Amino acid sequence: MRPTRLILLLCCGLTAAIPCATADELLPSDRPIAEVVDHYIDAKLAVENTTPAPPADDAALVRRLTLDLAGRIPTVAEARWYVESTDPEKRAKLVDRLMRSPGFTRRQAAALEDMLMAGVRGSLDEYLRLAIAENRPWDDIFRDLIVGDETDPRRKGASRFLKARAQDTDRLTSDVSSLFFGVNVSCARCHDHPRVEDWKQDHYFGMKSFLDRTIEVGSFVGEREYGAVTFKTTAGEEKQAKFMFLTGRTVEVGGTEEPSKEAKREEKRRLDEAREHGKVPRPSVSARSKLVEVALEPDQRAFFARSIVNRLWDRFFGSGLVMPLDQMHSANPPSHPELLAWLERDMITHQYDMSRLIRGLVTTRAYARDSRWASAESPDPSLFAVAAVRPLTPLQLGGSLWIATTDPDSLPEFNPTKDDHARHADDLANRGGSLASALAQPGESYQISVSEALLLSNGDRLNELLGDGGDRLVGRLAKMDDRDAQVDLAVRTVLSRPADDEERDLLGAFLQQHADRPAEGCRELLWALVTGAEFRFNH
Repeated sequence: MRPTRLILLLCCGLTAAIPCATADELLPSDRPIAEVVDHYIDAKLAVENTTPAPPADDAALVRRLTLDLAGRIPTVAEARWYVESTDPEKRAKLVDRLMRSPGFTRRQAAALEDMLMAGVRGSLDEYLRLAIAENRPWDDIFRDLIVGDETDPRRKGASRFLKARAQDTDRLTSDVSSLFFGVNVSCARCHDHPRVEDWKQDHYFGMKSFLDRTIEVGSFVGEREYGAVTFKTTAGEEKQAKFMFLTGRTVEVGGTEEPSKEAKREEKRRLDEAREHGKVPRPSVSARSKLVEVALEPDQRAFFARSIVNRLWDRFFGSGLVMPLDQMHSANPPSHPELLAWLERDMITHQYDMSRLIRGLVTTRAYARDSRWASAESPDPSLFAVAAVRPLTPLQLGGSLWIATTDPDSLPEFNPTKDDHARHADDLANRGGSLASALAQPGESYQISVSEALLLSNGDRLNELLGDGGDRLVGRLAKMDDRDAQVDLAVRTVLSRPADDEERDLLGAFLQQHADRPAEGCRELLWALVTGAEFRFNH
């Protein structure tokens, strides 16, 4: 393999350096995603003389896949089928079954919501669920979020992305650049970036020019017909910003001259009418639409494609190919440049199909590695030699608590060729949304929140799940006489694996001590399992 070269993209006299490989240096475009990923990951492991962790066992893998794709732990029947199946295609079949489930739509919409609306008010959940259910491509979702069209039922709610930031166009500029293009240009607001040559004040204010005409109009988001962004350089020069994309590409939008009094009156009339009738007309030329156009042009779209590839990789592997996720620039090269370049090309070739990339990533050997590392010193995370241990999101944890405390026999009989069982499990997990508000979204340095500690220590909602009536697992366990069977069912339901000999001895002895109070003993045992680290993390 030839070494990666630094390709310089020259646009309108400005240079943006992006580390990548030329097409003839990459594996052919017709190779399966999983094959390509493992080729490049294994190649770097060989160069670094690092032997990766062995494959995870089937019980760990079915749990990992179900959490990542359906947002919940597997049921006892789902896990048992996967572990006991000798079908060489069982992993692919499991992935396909999970990806056509309602849980997949819910999980992927929630992951995008967490990414797009972090730190702001409002929700895109309704819009995103419909978009994911229809498998809309990422460029279409991007267009809906940036341009918006509340008159179209399929796009209703997308404008909340803008509405949440409409009163702070600096925040809007930084978020759009970071979330969709993997570039944090906020450091270039007051001066050229001190450590990264790529980013100048022209880039920051060039991006802001596309977004600065955004305004709130009653309960809607509108866009002014005119407006120009000016800024002061570090040399004290007053400068009018061009409409300039991150690559340095500039476009003409118009409306940058001071409008006449008549034009201002017409603008006011247009917006007042919009407030009155609840319908915001589009400006004759939309600056935000121009941003979408230029960002998706064939010679400009590398930032857009690479950013979503990097963010999806981070979601399933616990770390991006470029870290931090919003620092994609020439001074911060990818851990695997050829792999990122190949996935970028593939994403563009297949019209930004996120589901296709997700399916490819979770069927790799790299994704399926064990999360345990034999030696004391762990390898560099950028090698992807061992699976990352990731805290569950609020919805994953809330939904999994419902599955873990429900009697498995209350679910429909499992049949791998039908979806009834998984659909019922997804419905159960959906109830866990009521618990999510008490759980904190995990960040880079995970720490349990006070509200979560209170919920898990003595919260009423958790106590209800640990009750002994109806379809609660505690009630089922309390009626069982066989201690080994009790322990095994509890461990299988909560941790998605059979109990080991030590657990049978210790937990069985604990239940024996509570033989005169079986429901209380079973409740305490389940509480210990669902509040433990093994349940709290995806591993």
